[in-house]
Amino acid sequence: MRFRDRRHAGQELALRLREWAADRDLVKTLVLALPRGGVPVAAEVAHILKAPLDVLVARKIGVPGHPETGVGAIVGDDPPLFDQRALEMLGLSEKRLNPDVARERTELHRREQVYRGDRSAPDVKDRAVILVDDGLATGATARAALRYLRRRNPARLILAVPVCAPDSAAAMRSEADDVVCLHQPPDFWAVGQWYDDFDQVSDDAVIEILHALSASPPKS
Repeated sequence: MRFRDRRHAGQELALRLREWAADRDLVKTLVLALPRGGVPVAAEVAHILKAPLDVLVARKIGVPGHPETGVGAIVGDDPPLFDQRALEMLGLSEKRLNPDVARERTELHRREQVYRGDRSAPDVKDRAVILVDDGLATGATARAALRYLRRRNPARLILAVPVCAPDSAAAMRSEADDVVCLHQPPDFWAVGQWYDDFDQVSDDAVIEILHALSASPPKS
């Protein structure tokens, strides 16, 4: 299974989620996207499920010199969540990564301000929350996001992605109530390999989508 772009992936994921949701009693469903790449995917899900959309900004903590290799992640002002096994294998310590954490925290808050402005974050308590990204590789960012949300007492917590590494999907089942993934290829090595168009999503594109499908209207 391949996807033309994130919008196509979102449409396919939304159709699966609509079938999945028909057998479940979901209360006050909220779709949360992991920006930036998860936003166009989540927009299609929110549209088809007729649910509000917002973002949950998380930032990956990468290996110094190899930022795409994630060893941890941060969400909000929570402490970083590290993959301790990965740190040991790479000979890294949490202290050594403090500058990387600080830099990513600054970027996280910048994006929150850009995307949400003066809108408050949506309340997830007692809601069915569907967390959406464009794919799942190591799962570091998704794990941090799911734990952040779990502490805020949603009625049900669902992770939904178009494509994922099979072992990462299995690991997420202990973090979410449900994991919905369309494609779990055994030869997975990167999310982008399953998209024909995997260009970077801009801040402007995220803002435009959120204005159209916002979980809470802007304050007047």
